[in-house]
Amino acid sequence: METLLLALLLLAAVLVSAVLDQIIPKISLPLVQIAIGVVIALFMSGEINIKLDPELFLVLFIAPLLYDETKSADVATLWRLKKPILSLAIGLVLVTALIIGFAVNALIPSIPLAAAIALGAALGPTDAVAVSSLSKVVAIPDRQKRILQGELLLNDASGIVSFQFAIAAVSTGAFSLMHATGDFLLEFCGGLVLGALLGLLGKLLLGRAARIGVDNTTFHTLFDLSTPFIIYLFADHIGVSGVIAVVTAGLMSITSTNDAGPAVSKMNIVSSSVWKVLAFALNGVVFVLLGTQLPRAMQRTWDDVTISNVSLILYVALITIILLGIRFIWTAAMELLRWRKEGRTRNVKLPLRDALITTLSGAKGTITLSILFSIPFYVSTNPVMLFPQRNLIIFLACGVILCTLLISTFVVPLIAPKPKQPDTEVVEQETKLVVDMLGAVMAELTALQTAENRIAVQKATSSYRTRIAKLVSEHGLEEDSDPTLKIMALHWQREKVEEMLNQDETDPGTARRYLDRLAEAEVLLADASLVQALDSAWRRSRLLSKQVTQAIGHHIPALTDEQKQDAWRHVQIEAHKYALEHLTELLSDPHYPSGEVSDLVMQYQHTCNVFSATPPSLTAIARADNDAATFLLMGYQMELERIQELYEDELITRDTAKRLRNNVALMRMDSEGVI
Repeated sequence: METLLLALLLLAAVLVSAVLDQIIPKISLPLVQIAIGVVIALFMSGEINIKLDPELFLVLFIAPLLYDETKSADVATLWRLKKPILSLAIGLVLVTALIIGFAVNALIPSIPLAAAIALGAALGPTDAVAVSSLSKVVAIPDRQKRILQGELLLNDASGIVSFQFAIAAVSTGAFSLMHATGDFLLEFCGGLVLGALLGLLGKLLLGRAARIGVDNTTFHTLFDLSTPFIIYLFADHIGVSGVIAVVTAGLMSITSTNDAGPAVSKMNIVSSSVWKVLAFALNGVVFVLLGTQLPRAMQRTWDDVTISNVSLILYVALITIILLGIRFIWTAAMELLRWRKEGRTRNVKLPLRDALITTLSGAKGTITLSILFSIPFYVSTNPVMLFPQRNLIIFLACGVILCTLLISTFVVPLIAPKPKQPDTEVVEQETKLVVDMLGAVMAELTALQTAENRIAVQKATSSYRTRIAKLVSEHGLEEDSDPTLKIMALHWQREKVEEMLNQDETDPGTARRYLDRLAEAEVLLADASLVQALDSAWRRSRLLSKQVTQAIGHHIPALTDEQKQDAWRHVQIEAHKYALEHLTELLSDPHYPSGEVSDLVMQYQHTCNVFSATPPSLTAIARADNDAATFLLMGYQMELERIQELYEDELITRDTAKRLRNNVALMRMDSEGVI
């Protein structure tokens, strides 16, 4: 019962941190969560004791967090920057573990060398949450940001494996470099092979499940959630690195698919949402746990008479300086070599600045804390031997974590420029592409219209018209003021009215009044020239003379008000139908903007419907609503196809394409009543 209450308390603390993160965005989220944990520890009557089995902690926290990080990684970018990423993720981690180990052992001889190396290995991995939080407030150069993202995916694995070997050395009391190297390669390579095999097996199982019809969102999400735990436990059981296996399987993107259908988009949205919540909760719980343990660890270490409090503070500061110094020298050498290779040796300030940003941005966090909590309490149980200086090691590591988080939060913004606002021209260009895309979809839906589905199509296209208007309004886009299409439609109406007049299908008075209205509309749209005005006046004078001649020669009686109204409605319907026929032909003409043509078609259809259609029944309205939902789903599928085309043509970025796909998937889920 106590464990359940503690879990609920930790989750409540994570929820509070999410609220505070919105109120004080300048403070790194991990720092907020640590502070909440400290407050909980100070105000609780008893101590919060964490007695999780170290192996359970690795499975419960590290496996899912690593899997979530790697399965969303950009493999192409990782491969392009493989040299600097591997250099930092493997080389730097091993060097850091050794240098920190020897330094700590020299400073504090009571900490055995193997245990000190374990501390150095635990301090190797960088924190994904800290890097993500930092990128929101400072403009980390794109290359450095990509390297940091790739590093934090792989250095977790190398740090954990190195830590496990060091802990094994502490437990056995013996260490052989040759034997350790062989075991390391065996575990590392075995983890790679097993992760790849299990990844392929996972893909085969999902494919088989899809073929037999088990491809719903629930199955997909549960399969994705259970994957890292199963892989880690299986790898650990056969004696290879579970961490490497999980990372390898995550990079293979077991549950992803190349399909772009609405069902797949829905599953991906739900799965990513679940993982986002789970990862946020796990990261938050670890940092809150750190906060709850800090007062206790500090008090015990603070009360240790063998080490003065001033010495403790100096040790933490010195280890932090050594850690950052190693990282800076490594990254600076890496950047300078790259610049020399590219022939850019005149100005060394830029590569040094980039190296400094990469150094200070590599804050320590969740993985380091998870590793530390997995340190065993006992080296052996027969006889009982406590792990040497376990509390002191955790205290030193916690202090270093706090220092790196504070530096990345408050120092990096001073040396790195603020994030650039999105280029207005780029945003406007992408918005115009989206508006054109929605207009094209609206035109495709309009082309599917028949007499039976007219109301449904109009309801569906009305949704697209609203979205286009909202985009134009939000981004201040100037609507296309080219009146060519509308003027063409007016000309077609005039042709029809003149034809009706010549065939005595309407009276001259109604025809003249309608043509007067068309002429006025054309003048307003096109700012007609003198020649056009004279031509319009000549046409109207001819109609007027014809009307007078017919009235005198045939003694046509004046029309009643009801007859005038019927005649006017008849002319309007016929003229709009005639123009509508020509406009519909333009839907497939690439020389005319499909969105504008579709919009004008809808306007003319609406006018025809108002004057000619009888009011629909309630049954027809309900049926139209259902059919409209079907056409909306068709429209969403068309959107996904066009988004892919824009991305393949390099007209929009990968991030923009992903955002647009997510929006479409959410709208589809909303229309299906899922959210």
